[in-house]
Amino acid sequence: MTARSPQRQQLQDLLDPVVSAAGYELVELSVSSAGRRSLVRVTVDGADGIDLDGVAEVSRVISTAMDARDASFAGPYVLEVSSPGVDRPLAEPRHWRRAVGRLVSVPIEDAAPVTGRVLAADEAGLTLLVDGAERRYDWSRVGTGRMQVEFSRPDGPADADDGGATDGHFGDSADEEG
Repeated sequence: MTARSPQRQQLQDLLDPVVSAAGYELVELSVSSAGRRSLVRVTVDGADGIDLDGVAEVSRVISTAMDARDASFAGPYVLEVSSPGVDRPLAEPRHWRRAVGRLVSVPIEDAAPVTGRVLAADEAGLTLLVDGAERRYDWSRVGTGRMQVEFSRPDGPADADDGGATDGHFGDSADEEG
């Protein structure tokens, strides 16, 4: 996000602790004009992802906090709360930690992307299972990755070409009007 408007920053300052108290993380916040209303889009995630019930819970607590707020966020608004979705970029170590067990595609240095299953992500780097072999990469070599859509997740040890799985986090969202 580029320059932050005072209204957006005040809203982020209000929502960060509210979302955290619900057990999730505020990933992204945008405020735009939609006629006479403001469109407030909030993207949230959790250590184990977020399901539709979690999105609905966060939507309620955000709406309550915004409605209780004084005139610093005045006027009618439409609130959209969603998860980052399966196509979210994996750019920071915390994103990779949440992707442990998932099939991903990631560019390593200037080479073509590598596809493998995330085994570990720590402060030093990333470990993937690629073609049955563990490969370790320092963060300085790892580009922005993407989770791959999987239709069935293996129950036992992960294998990079097993078909994989989805956990149902396809950009669940809940809309509310305030």
